[in-house]
Amino acid sequence: MRLRSLLAAASAACLLTAFAAPAVAGGGRGEDPRPGGTGLTRADRAQLQRYAKDTWKSFDAMTDKTTGLPADNIEGDLDTASRSGYTSPTNIGAYLWSTVVAEELDLISSREAKTRLKQTLTTVAGMERHEASGMYYNWYDEATGAKLTTFPGGDPVDPFLSSVDNGWFAAALMVVKASEPSLAPHAEAILAGMDFGAFYDLDQFGGERPGMVFGGFWADPPAGTACPGTLADGTEVQFTCHHYDILNSEPRIVTYIGIARGQIPAEAYFATSRTFPASCDWSWLETRPVGEMQNYLGIDVFEGAFPYRGMNIVPTWGGTMFEELMPDLFVPEATWGPKSWGVNHPLAVRAQIEHGMDQAGYGYWGFSPASDPFANYREYGVDEIGMNPEGYYSDNEKTNVDKGYDGCREATNPLPGAPEPTFGDGVVTAHAGFLALPYAPREAMDNLAGIKNTLQAYGPGGFYDSVAVRSNTQAQRYLSLDQGIVMGVLGNVLGKDMLKTAFSTGAVEATVRPLIAMEEFGSGYADGREVNP
Repeated sequence: MRLRSLLAAASAACLLTAFAAPAVAGGGRGEDPRPGGTGLTRADRAQLQRYAKDTWKSFDAMTDKTTGLPADNIEGDLDTASRSGYTSPTNIGAYLWSTVVAEELDLISSREAKTRLKQTLTTVAGMERHEASGMYYNWYDEATGAKLTTFPGGDPVDPFLSSVDNGWFAAALMVVKASEPSLAPHAEAILAGMDFGAFYDLDQFGGERPGMVFGGFWADPPAGTACPGTLADGTEVQFTCHHYDILNSEPRIVTYIGIARGQIPAEAYFATSRTFPASCDWSWLETRPVGEMQNYLGIDVFEGAFPYRGMNIVPTWGGTMFEELMPDLFVPEATWGPKSWGVNHPLAVRAQIEHGMDQAGYGYWGFSPASDPFANYREYGVDEIGMNPEGYYSDNEKTNVDKGYDGCREATNPLPGAPEPTFGDGVVTAHAGFLALPYAPREAMDNLAGIKNTLQAYGPGGFYDSVAVRSNTQAQRYLSLDQGIVMGVLGNVLGKDMLKTAFSTGAVEATVRPLIAMEEFGSGYADGREVNP
């Protein structure tokens, strides 16, 4: 495949059963947590190859044979009649990069990969998009490519242009462009029309400091709340009334791409917060951050972190693995930022492991938005390393941890001197465990083996989307996004960082790497130990 040359050149059914949790270690296994050292045995790699083979089957079943568009989800038996009837730019992007990975791992031939990619790009090129921005709407019919104004169930859709969804789609186009030269013109033709500056709020602070990225906009007034505005060419749109205002969340992929393509100023990387400042003005947070002010490119940045079990961690919004590590599938953040992401990513993984194994005692770990085993879809996370005061919880019971805001607000749960809360039916998702592979390979392999072999939360398309571990209630469903995360991790782990190489060379490295390299987060072990000694 072309990518091999590039690398060489670069060097909802439920299963209810009783079970006993496996003995999955919480640490001390001697693995190398750094991206450059996989810490995997030959048997591990063979097992990961089998996981990839099964995961790819779900994409084959989800994808319409005429349009080359994947459904958003499919039931666990891979019956094509159970396709969701809708898809999104993120889903399409996940299928594109997963196809590149499938070829690299010899799951499909080069000819089949090229045919699949060309079919999808051809369909996408003909799909309706917002003319002024060149961006794609959030929902389409995967069988026709038509923009949806009504979901298959009859609920109305206000056509929306999501910044982060278009970001993941653009990331996939950049991967295709680098890894399949014969299709590079097709991918670039689509990319060339996408202006990420349309999502950037240049005047957010009256020009006194860089602005942030909107959640997105509607071309026409929606049924709900919106904030009217105009694009650079004067086109009137209806923006979301919020910006993505913290760095450690998945929308940073939009900033990376916008900077690399010259559509968002480099300074925007430092416009978002690591945490909000440590003052009583922010006491609605469940934890008071520690840290100090630094200045980068003339911008004051509070290098805040949340204390958690002897670690100081730059939090995500919801304490999820997806927010922390999905951008790291494409941008070698830990390598480019050894004093920022290179410290925080391993600690965030460690926090997820310790929460699942020690604090909550689930016997498993890996918390991220996924199918809800008891309903449809829900955000799951480690509450104490998330900024959301309402919490992304790790269990079905939504057990909250609020230790108060020191000097400003008393704790609510647990109360001072009280024991830790008792956690209920913890919900883990395999894609979160896969994301941890570069940073805790032995523990990730053991965790995944327990989910597969003990819980048996595994079907013909690989790991089911989530499982509540105490009751073993399974969400027997596959989601394009989550399966794409699994394929992306496996491409990097088994294919020598193939997605990172394809995405991050050229303009991305030239513009983004210097920004990441200059920063030092406030994260680390509280006792001063090195994260990667």
